[in-house]
Amino acid sequence: MMRMRQLSLCLLFTAAIQTLCYADVTKLPEEDRKALLDASRFHEVHSTKDLPPAVIALCGGDKGRLADPGQNWNATDAVTDPTLPWKRLIWAAVGSNYYIVHYERGGIDHSFHILVAKVTKNDAKSTMVWRAVGYQLKDYAALLEALRTGKLDDRLDYPH
Repeated sequence: MMRMRQLSLCLLFTAAIQTLCYADVTKLPEEDRKALLDASRFHEVHSTKDLPPAVIALCGGDKGRLADPGQNWNATDAVTDPTLPWKRLIWAAVGSNYYIVHYERGGIDHSFHILVAKVTKNDAKSTMVWRAVGYQLKDYAALLEALRTGKLDDRLDYPH
C-alpha cells in the first residue's frame, strides 16, 4: 500500500512539473496572434534560401548562419567543427509580410525556438514580433496547436 502511494505521488509530481514547464503565451500581440492563426495565409518552406537574410539575422548571433535541415551543425557542446553553425532550421512558414522560423539551438542546453518577424516589402528590414521556446514542432499546424494550448514559453529572454 505504501509503495502504491509513493508511486502515485511520483506520477502526480511528474505531471505537475510537466505543466509548469510551459505557460500561456503572454507577449504575442493580439493582432499578430490572429494573423498567425490564419493558416490560409502561410505556406511552409524548408530551406534558409527561402528566408531573407534579415530574418535569419534575427535568429541571433552565429554570424547570421543557420544550417538547413539535414545539414551538419554543432548540435552539442562537443564542437567537432568550429566553422559549423550552432543553429539549424527545422521549418519556416511565410505569409504576406510574416515569417515564422522554427529552429533548434545546439550546445549543452539544446533548445527549440520559434521566431516571428515582419519584413518590409523589399526584404531589407525585418522586425521581430515575438519569440518563444518550447519543443520540436513537426510543422506549422503543430505550432498552431501549441499556440492554442499554451505549450510555448515566451516569459523569459532565453538565449537564441
